[in-house]
Amino acid sequence: MRPYQICTNCVMDTTDSKISFDEKGVCDHCNDFYKNVKPKWHTDERGKAELKAIVTKIKESGKGKDFDCLLGISGGVDSSYMLHVTVKDFGLRPLVFHVDGGWNSELAVNNIEVMIDKLGLDLYTEVIDWEEMRDFQLAFIKSGVPHIDIPQDHAFIATLYNFADKYNIKYILNGGNISTECVRNPMEWLYYGTDMAQIRDIHRRFGTIPLKNYPLSPILKHKFYLRYIKGIKVVKPLNYFPYVKKEAVKLLSETYGWKEYPQKHFESRFTKFYEGYWLPVKFGYDTRKVQYSSLILTGQMSRDEALEKLKVPAYDTDTIADEFKYIATKLNITEDELRSYMEAPNKTYKDYRNQESLFVLGANILKAIGAENAIKR
Repeated sequence: MRPYQICTNCVMDTTDSKISFDEKGVCDHCNDFYKNVKPKWHTDERGKAELKAIVTKIKESGKGKDFDCLLGISGGVDSSYMLHVTVKDFGLRPLVFHVDGGWNSELAVNNIEVMIDKLGLDLYTEVIDWEEMRDFQLAFIKSGVPHIDIPQDHAFIATLYNFADKYNIKYILNGGNISTECVRNPMEWLYYGTDMAQIRDIHRRFGTIPLKNYPLSPILKHKFYLRYIKGIKVVKPLNYFPYVKKEAVKLLSETYGWKEYPQKHFESRFTKFYEGYWLPVKFGYDTRKVQYSSLILTGQMSRDEALEKLKVPAYDTDTIADEFKYIATKLNITEDELRSYMEAPNKTYKDYRNQESLFVLGANILKAIGAENAIKR
């Protein structure tokens, strides 16, 4: 068994089985950031000028229309702050789009509402068929893989792309960013959310009802057809100017009455349970290591602070029993059944049909032709 080792620069460690370290003990996540991401990531006048040109194109595409772009919002800090700057700083007129997968926390709903109200915008909400979502989510839990949040993630992506395609919207604004997400979850922790071979295989084996209404979007559809044939572009505004999470939270709180979450992605009750409890307890994967390492690399958190935070479990030990009961009840199963899945043998994406080689090939081709650079704007 590989001896335990932690990066001397961030907090990624050998719970990522593929991690490697140089002679100074610095991990490949850090070295990739310093070599391939940071040199091409411009948040100075270059980035601002590039964003200004993009905003001009978005406004031109929206002339004569009720809105000029589609903006997905979850209620989390990234998408909320993006909404603020989109309207207040750029003067864009987004159609604010929310996908309700059935797991919204009360805090997320409130955070979306206060922003929509104060900005005077309309909110379009697409509600996913709950019975299909519940059954699909349960199928992934039964499969034993770590990435049991794919039913939610895929629904959000597919719904946005399908809506943009249907109504010929050329720009989708995405809150993804380098500042808080420059370190990626290892593949074994969080597999591709648009691998249709895997999705169909797990649903065929463990699902009990057909996915008639659940939105699907194969990788070739939204990475190639919609992007290059239909001309739909995804823009990540937060990559073009300095984005500091603590400052964003302060602004949102003071301006809108927006309230902070204990951890990134906790706007969803299921994701809170999955990332805070299921993943670290069942598999030993703590996504805070990825999140904190990103903040360390972008100068927003010290390594010592991250190490201190990691000493405390990601879940609240006083309320986890209630959370466990809530998840089981929502999934319409008993707590004992949910516990049996937690205690079952762990599996990986490799235990099911997958298109990993296709994803890797596609990424390499896009990178080779310059269509997708290291910072994935």
